[in-house]
Amino acid sequence: MRIFHTLLAASALVAAVPHTASAAPDIDPTRLTQTVRTLASDLFEGRAPGTRGEDRTIGYLVSRFEALGLEPGGADGQWVQRVPLLHTKLDAPRVLRFITPKGDLALTQSGNVHLSTVRPDDMAKIVGAPVVFVGYGVKAPERGWDDFKGVDLKGKVIVFLVNDPDFAAGAKEPVAGKFGGRTMTYYGRWTYKFEEAARQGAIGALIVHDTAGAGYGWNVAISAGGENYDIVRKPEELTSVALQGWLAAPAAESLFAAAGLDLAQLSRAARSAGFKPIELKGVRFDADVPVAHEEVVSHNVLARLPGATRPDEAVMYGAHWDAYGAGKPDAQGRIYRAGANDDALGVAALLEIARGMTAGPRPDRSVIFAAWTAEERGLLGSEYYAANPVHPLEKTVATLDIDILQTAGRARDVVLVGKGQGTLEDDLARVAATQGRRVTPESLPERGLFYRADHFPLAKRGVPVLLMMGIAGAFDLEQGGAAAGQAWIDRYTGDCYHQACDAWGPDWNLDGAVQDIEAMAIIGDELARSRRWPGWKTGSEFKAIREASDADRR
Repeated sequence: MRIFHTLLAASALVAAVPHTASAAPDIDPTRLTQTVRTLASDLFEGRAPGTRGEDRTIGYLVSRFEALGLEPGGADGQWVQRVPLLHTKLDAPRVLRFITPKGDLALTQSGNVHLSTVRPDDMAKIVGAPVVFVGYGVKAPERGWDDFKGVDLKGKVIVFLVNDPDFAAGAKEPVAGKFGGRTMTYYGRWTYKFEEAARQGAIGALIVHDTAGAGYGWNVAISAGGENYDIVRKPEELTSVALQGWLAAPAAESLFAAAGLDLAQLSRAARSAGFKPIELKGVRFDADVPVAHEEVVSHNVLARLPGATRPDEAVMYGAHWDAYGAGKPDAQGRIYRAGANDDALGVAALLEIARGMTAGPRPDRSVIFAAWTAEERGLLGSEYYAANPVHPLEKTVATLDIDILQTAGRARDVVLVGKGQGTLEDDLARVAATQGRRVTPESLPERGLFYRADHFPLAKRGVPVLLMMGIAGAFDLEQGGAAAGQAWIDRYTGDCYHQACDAWGPDWNLDGAVQDIEAMAIIGDELARSRRWPGWKTGSEFKAIREASDADRR
């Protein structure tokens, strides 16, 4: 394996980031900066999975964890978990259209539709498939909701609305009242909808794009350019969906009108539990699209601090090491989209937390430090781990994930992502109070950030989670208040998010990031030295999943 040939070279890199064996009560911003500047340097080529940049990243991280005195956390004494990925890219379509009673509606990739596939086929082909509108496409027995009503959708193309049936809360329109108001539930995420389409046996799945409901514009929806990634699956586990993606709102309105239907009216009807799927009479979908596909092997890095008395119980910290690799030069000629903040800073936080824990008394429970691959490709490294856990998920106490931290200075608050989901939010509030801070809920919960980071694959399998994400809401900064916090978010997300300018700069002020890292360090340390099992709150879609394994924790 190429990655292990880079370990000696990585040792030289480690020398540039000194390790102190003595325990330190605080997180050191100087060490954070050194780690970020190393990982975001051109030497690592943007840290894209399956590249030379990955080899160097893995070697560097293994050397850093080993230097801290941690043990390999993977299977069979390995530092890494092999993650086989499927990479697909659609070529120019030969056929792509809706056939309607009023004539063909031509579709243009990245024009009025954006499609991709996660099947390893040479051709994505759909011939004359019926088209069915399924509203929000939610099947949630615990909420008394089923948009499918037993309708046979095998071999059909299904059309969804984005978000969930309560998204219109606050508007003067009917809402379901079962999905948390404006706060998105998992059922509102496009990932859920594609998964549900496969469970229903559909051959195609299209979500009607809406900027407010999706949380991003059409330009973002089409940004992948027909590429997609998935973990490599066994033939019997492959999705039935040959093509999935987004349908631009004007095209959707025209399509429904051609079938004699009013999309706006049906959207309102879909907010009722009595909604039933509606076939678009006389409408068929045709597609004949060549597909290029390959397997790419990537790796999660797993390090372990074994527990002294209950090593089979584990507290997990996570951050993703991957970024976007090389791209077109920006205005300054930079080609590497190296993700200094997203998420080299999160990885640096893991190393700092690990440094503190290894320097102190051994905890009772084991602590796992996971540097995930392929987060930017759809949380795939953490998804692969959750599907193939090295440490049993029922004995995983919690996952504490760090993905982007604010770099604008000390704050009077900490932003909570996923309010009302789990009991760890109470721990966050308590620890923040000891720092002289309060908890502020994320500012746009309808965007579903809770479902968009590496903790989530474990959450949907029941593991309690806590996410620290610096772009979830405007921090009330000590210098400049919430207005300054919002200005930082606007600059970062508007200019540098997933771009080459997500680079370390001398204007970084990590004092606020240190506050957040310290809070996560305290919470994890407490859990690792206790017998407590955090859980999910009433109303969470993950509560019943965790409770099903309660007997394993007695």
